[in-house]
Amino acid sequence: MKQILLFLLICFPFTLWAQTTPKIKELENRRKELSQQIAESETLLKSTKKDVKSQLDNLALITGQIDERKRYVDAIQNDVNSLNSEITQLELELADLQKELDDKKEKYAASVQYMYKNRSVQEKLMFILSAKNFNQMYRRMRYVREYADFQRVQGKEIEGKQLQVAQKKEELEATRGAKEALLKQGQTERIKLEIQERDRQTLIANLKKKQKGIQQELTKKRRTASQLNKEIDRLIAIEVEKARKRAEEEARRLAEAKKKAAEEAAAAKSKEDPAAIKSSENAARKASPRATIKSAPIEKYNLNTEDRRLSGNFERNKGILPVPITGPYLIISHFGTYSVDGLKYVKLDNKGIDIKGKQGAQARAIFDGEVSYVFKLNGLNNVLVRHGAYISVYCNLKNVMVSKGQHVNTRGLLGTVATDSNGNTVLHFQLRKETSKLNPEAWIGR
Repeated sequence: MKQILLFLLICFPFTLWAQTTPKIKELENRRKELSQQIAESETLLKSTKKDVKSQLDNLALITGQIDERKRYVDAIQNDVNSLNSEITQLELELADLQKELDDKKEKYAASVQYMYKNRSVQEKLMFILSAKNFNQMYRRMRYVREYADFQRVQGKEIEGKQLQVAQKKEELEATRGAKEALLKQGQTERIKLEIQERDRQTLIANLKKKQKGIQQELTKKRRTASQLNKEIDRLIAIEVEKARKRAEEEARRLAEAKKKAAEEAAAAKSKEDPAAIKSSENAARKASPRATIKSAPIEKYNLNTEDRRLSGNFERNKGILPVPITGPYLIISHFGTYSVDGLKYVKLDNKGIDIKGKQGAQARAIFDGEVSYVFKLNGLNNVLVRHGAYISVYCNLKNVMVSKGQHVNTRGLLGTVATDSNGNTVLHFQLRKETSKLNPEAWIGR
């Protein structure tokens, strides 16, 4: 038992070390992903042209990069706060360990002093031989032996506790070092953020002089977006109606199967017991399609079993779905209606999000599904993929690699994103739940 206790005491510091080190490692890995995303987004170059469209594109790009860097700075600050909590906890644990160590040292010193005073063999023999009877002499012999063993165990415990204290100090110093490095990193990122913000303000100042050109460009964009959204709405309405009919057909088949089963059961029972015919007929009437429709109208069914399964799987992956474009990317236009900071007269209304990538980037499916439609508008291809009740939409493709009715897997390639005359490679991405428009940023993992 003592040997087991000693082993646990000696091994305990390594357990603490193993628990703390992954904390720092986890924070580092998370920041590494964000840092890599920022580095990659900085490879998406701005246009050197001075026309309104190019400058608006540049403004969207810089704003997206600023948003990414702010996210990174916030992550650094959150990690600093986390490390502060970790340091406080480590300091408390170190204080407790030091207190335990001091207590053990004090007890050990007292036992050493006692043994020193009674160190001679004669004194130990006298202590044993002065016993009044044999039982007492045996107990005294065992006491002398166990006291010596106890001293040895105490010495080992002190060694183990000293090792714990040393390990805890190392953990504390490593965490403090990680915090200092994070603070420096945060300061560096804030300086970069200030530089980007100055570039953005310069661009806004130039654009303010071109209000007429901006409104013309926005009018053109709105017209194109309106055409695209009308076509998407039309096709999704068709797809929702198809899903409803599939569900209706499944409901009918189930009702017919129940009716048939009830009739067969009634027939089998009536052969054995003629008196049961009447109750069997009642059971058949209850299982008839008319009765089923009355109790649960077919119109209420929107999804069949397979669609419900796909929808459930899709929903469980909310927040961790892959970004629908390959390679470096940056979200340059967000979901919904909003004003551009610095250009309050510029109103944007996006039914999805716009993701800028590198030339040659490809659109990829965010989840398993079936290609519902592939259609062309204004010379560009667009793909709709159904995931049960959910439909993902990939627009602005130069070419496509899939066809209607084809099954696609998560991250399966759909086509190459088109690059415009200014060198912008932008995927327009939408997400719907039947006819409802969803914010894709709440669903994809970043």
